[in-house]
Amino acid sequence: MPAIVIHQANDLRLEDHPAPPPGAGEVQVRITRGGICGSDLHYVSHGGFGSVRLAEPMILGHEVVGTVALCGPGVTGVTPGDAVAINPALPCGTCRFCRADQSNHCLDMRFFGSAMRRPHVQGAFRSEITVNFRQLVPLPQGLDPARAVFAEPLAVALHAVKRAGVRPGDRVIIAGMGPIGALILLAARYAGATTIVATDIAAEPLALARTLGADQAIKPDGLSLFTEDRGYFNIGFEASGAAAAPGALLGVVEPRGRIIQVGLGGDLPISSMSLVAKEIDICGAFRFTHEFDHAVTLLGAGAIDVAPLLTAVFPVVQASAAFALAADRSRAMKVQISF
Repeated sequence: MPAIVIHQANDLRLEDHPAPPPGAGEVQVRITRGGICGSDLHYVSHGGFGSVRLAEPMILGHEVVGTVALCGPGVTGVTPGDAVAINPALPCGTCRFCRADQSNHCLDMRFFGSAMRRPHVQGAFRSEITVNFRQLVPLPQGLDPARAVFAEPLAVALHAVKRAGVRPGDRVIIAGMGPIGALILLAARYAGATTIVATDIAAEPLALARTLGADQAIKPDGLSLFTEDRGYFNIGFEASGAAAAPGALLGVVEPRGRIIQVGLGGDLPISSMSLVAKEIDICGAFRFTHEFDHAVTLLGAGAIDVAPLLTAVFPVVQASAAFALAADRSRAMKVQISF
């Protein structure tokens, strides 16, 4: 039962990890497809990100779908043979944030493929996994696993759009056209944004942004077009993690507009003068809550088309090649692994 395990930076291995039989309230799932995320790439290239560092070998992966194989006692809602998406987040359900319906801030969160805890929470890039049945969302009939596996990153984008309060008629700019930025574009359009401008430093992501329906896709040096009259956009999304991006957004978001920080990076310097003088709201968007189920529903209904984001699919035995391609922004947007 092969699993993709990171031991340290640039030490990726395939190892045998059979799943234990399901206990009470648990389900064993055969993984069908997994999507490589930016955090997976950070573990492979750097051994972690920010202050989060690998302290032991860890199975990667948190964007997965599969088929129910076995159900333990007390499981409801799924039966063997059902196609499911697996929510990688398992909040405790009892802390003050869970009780306040803010489970993404759970004080005892267990999230697939995360080195934040000791021992680490093992991920889902493996042929089979045993999980709590509460993490499963049945897939709508006919939903292709290649599209269903976008549920997790789409949930991140939907949460960011919800934090922004995007409404019909809004003018939106998105800095950073990686997978999350591209999905924010689709989610913002679904929410009713009338004008969407995408920015990136690379030509390839900008070309995809145009394919996805951006009204304009430009490099950051073209933002001066939108600085007249103290800014043009109601809402700006920062999805790159680049230090210069929030400051650039301050120049093009209008007074009393909002900037949503989604990208993870180091400290992000901003001009307090612009922030105060324009009364800009800046807020973060972290993971998701109920948006995971909503993402599965939207994908099943065809309301959001993620197909243009899929670059390639590799069998699990070619995991190293899959990660190498996923790390090359000039050639890849989203790479998946077939189990």
